[in-house]
Amino acid sequence: MNGDAKAGGHAGAPEGRLARDVYKRELFRLQTELAELQEWVRAEGARLVVVFEGRDAAGKGGVIKRVTERLNPRVARTVALPVPTDRERGQWYFQRYVGHLPAAGEIVLFDRSWYNRAGVERVMGFCTEEEYRRFLRQCPVFERLLTEDGILLRKYWFSVSDAVQEQRFRSRLEDPTRRWKLSAMDLESVTRWEAYSRAKDEMFARTDTAEAPWYVVESDDKRSARINMIAHLLSTVPYREVPRPELTLPARPPAHGYRRPPRDRQTHVPDHAGTLTPHSAP
Repeated sequence: MNGDAKAGGHAGAPEGRLARDVYKRELFRLQTELAELQEWVRAEGARLVVVFEGRDAAGKGGVIKRVTERLNPRVARTVALPVPTDRERGQWYFQRYVGHLPAAGEIVLFDRSWYNRAGVERVMGFCTEEEYRRFLRQCPVFERLLTEDGILLRKYWFSVSDAVQEQRFRSRLEDPTRRWKLSAMDLESVTRWEAYSRAKDEMFARTDTAEAPWYVVESDDKRSARINMIAHLLSTVPYREVPRPELTLPARPPAHGYRRPPRDRQTHVPDHAGTLTPHSAP
């Protein structure tokens, strides 16, 4: 498992982008399977944790969106924790994450996780050397405890080349709807590329274990990355189709004199859509 490569040497980088029609068709099929996986998790009382890590702008958020967009939010939820509070800084490092682990019948996706300590905290100097070394010792033990208790733990690292990362950063700068995705901390990753690479390599060397292996997703092509990650996740979980009760839409009963109140007695949202032209045919 090698670190992210410089432009021109990115191992496994796709030569062309996956065609949109192929992508949409396969994504729908995989999302249908994710719905089956969700029903199995709920019915069996399974607990599934999926960790998403990788470079800034590597496409983690886009994959998480495609994983969850057709799932029941009461079963599958995303955890993206903010900067720790003063109280949380005084806790055992893993403590703030434990409270977000799934109960029986739940799926939790960590949009960045306890591996912050081995990445941004390490590179940016937000933790001490002692705290970092303690994390590397404790993390495999922590994850072993999770898996021994029956939690299904999957860890994905999204790998992106420096050239594609810079391209995505520039795109975010120019798009007002995505400008929020870019922070000063993200831009620091450009000048600290090699430091992040070294940190990631050491993290893999210490935490890529038999109980909780790392899986690398090449993400220069976002469409391929989404398809590959979801297909792999499905292949690693022994789910099966769960029988569901037959549902029949009942006939609407006859009316019994109900009359809707006059519209002018209610406050309606203005018809902004009606001011737009042209309208498409129904």
